[in-house]
Amino acid sequence: MQIEPRNTTAGRDGRSLVGGVRPKPAVSAAVVLVCVVLLGQAGCKSPREYRKEADKTAYDIIKQKQREAIGEVEGFTIERPSDILRRRLLEGQNLQYSGPGSLGTDRLEQPEHWPQDDYPEDMNLVPLVPLEGAESITLTLLEALQVGARNNFSYQTQKEEIFRTALALDLQRDVFRDFFTEQADSLISTDSSSDRTISGTRQSSVSGWSRALKSGAVFSAQMAVDLANLLTMGGASALGLEADASVSMPLLRGSGAHIVTEPLTQAERNVLYAIWEFERFKRTFAVNIAAEYLAVLQALDRIANEEANYRSLIMSVRRSRRLADSGDMDVIQVDQAVQNELRARNRWIVAKQNYERSLDNFRILLGLPVDANIIELDRAELDKLVETVSASIIDLSKFVTDPNDEVPPADARIELAQPSQVGAGPYEIDRLLATRLALENRLDLRVVQEKVFDAQRGVILWADRLGAELTFLGSASAGGRRTVGSATSDDARIRLNEAELSGLLTLDLPLERVAERNDYRNSLIGLERAVRNVQSLEDQVKLDVRSGLRALQSTRESLQIQARAVQLAEKRVSSTNMALEAGRAQIRDSLEAQEALLSAQNDLTAAVINYRMTELELQRDIGLLEVDEQGLWQEFDPEVTLK
Repeated sequence: MQIEPRNTTAGRDGRSLVGGVRPKPAVSAAVVLVCVVLLGQAGCKSPREYRKEADKTAYDIIKQKQREAIGEVEGFTIERPSDILRRRLLEGQNLQYSGPGSLGTDRLEQPEHWPQDDYPEDMNLVPLVPLEGAESITLTLLEALQVGARNNFSYQTQKEEIFRTALALDLQRDVFRDFFTEQADSLISTDSSSDRTISGTRQSSVSGWSRALKSGAVFSAQMAVDLANLLTMGGASALGLEADASVSMPLLRGSGAHIVTEPLTQAERNVLYAIWEFERFKRTFAVNIAAEYLAVLQALDRIANEEANYRSLIMSVRRSRRLADSGDMDVIQVDQAVQNELRARNRWIVAKQNYERSLDNFRILLGLPVDANIIELDRAELDKLVETVSASIIDLSKFVTDPNDEVPPADARIELAQPSQVGAGPYEIDRLLATRLALENRLDLRVVQEKVFDAQRGVILWADRLGAELTFLGSASAGGRRTVGSATSDDARIRLNEAELSGLLTLDLPLERVAERNDYRNSLIGLERAVRNVQSLEDQVKLDVRSGLRALQSTRESLQIQARAVQLAEKRVSSTNMALEAGRAQIRDSLEAQEALLSAQNDLTAAVINYRMTELELQRDIGLLEVDEQGLWQEFDPEVTLK
């Protein structure tokens, strides 16, 4: 490129005038500076616009990676509504809190120079649980799953980790984009060190471009424009114009796309890992919610059982006292009844305290204030669970014997009935099949498997750094810069036939590679460790499945035994009370029968909940329990999935 000289005319002081007109340096400098500032401000974005841009970029990356990781795009946002249940409970129930941070970011007092007045923006989501005018709430299990997804702190942190890895990926992608820069400055200077005082201004603008290629080559170019004006010595001026370009290219160590793009490759994979880990977290979290929910209902059921037992023992004490007053019962038996009544009261109080403790833990798990007024969870959930399990699992026919059958001698050989799959539930599937499904679907196993490939790439990367480094550097420049000191010089021109060209080869022989040697050896150790992590987790997955299937079988057997125990205990209480009224039994018999009934009722509830939780845990451990963005699960259908 060549810039043709403009027409010049000699001034009265012998210095040239551009275009025949003497420039006005001071005015030109002010105008140029103001224009540059205004253009720069016009091109700048506000903090809000930058945040919106970052959000769009990150969410686009997450959508793309969701398709790769789980085969579908789910709704995803890290923004939470300002009126989440936690805050509505704090305000609606007048609960205690320490400061505005307890209510949310939007309630914080904004410090001076806060960049964005509308952060955080209000998300108008429909509340999951209506609270207006309510002093307390009751949650169903499905509502609890959704409330936990919106309010739990760890759940929110997991989502933010995905967002952060997406932004990290965007930064790595940015390395291989075109970079454009623009810089302008205005200088006013006075030099009185010589005989004559020299004052002047310089306006400069530097435009730059750079681009890194995946081969390792880096190109850059720059165009600088200067306008130097003297305010003394006749007001001479000069135009500076300089263009330069350079290239840097590794030829040995550090060359090749597989080496140069390694940070980008790892960032791409990190987003996949974050999505897989979040999917695994959602499944574990949903099972934990269900476990705590049913634990609260179990504690509530225990209160009911303990209360019924307490009332029954109060009646027994009253009855025994009447019999003692009439001389039909010994006082010792009355005292025994009173002792049982006192123990029953103690157990009833302890059961109530355990229920409150379970409810507090459940509030914490949901991310709700621990002192929020939740009357109770939906008792119908437990009733429905008991009904469902009883209809499909409990079979008391194997415990019923024909009274007409001959009773074998006491010393006859005893044949024990071994546990079997008779009456097995839908998730008691074949062990080998369950193990295969788990190895195919466990997302945490997939993460450690992929990290083996990361470790292999690390070995390649550190092996490359053991070699010699040969780098080619090339540059070209034309024209020249101007300052106040060179304002009397001619205007600079860009002429390719006068350009300065240079080339440089830099060789770094691998004579000292101790650090790189150690890093390479450590990378091999890291690979071995990554492989062991796969083997260890694989064994754990198999153990989880085998333990889950065994637990299903044992809890099913226990469930049937406890159901039979309740049936017998109810019969025993009825028979003992009748015998006691007829004088054919002692109060001790009635008390023992009542104690057995209470124990059997509590054990039956525990067995029902244990069986249901074991089903959910097995689905989680196999990796087939799906949980959507709202926290709701979708159980897999063995009849459909296993076809």
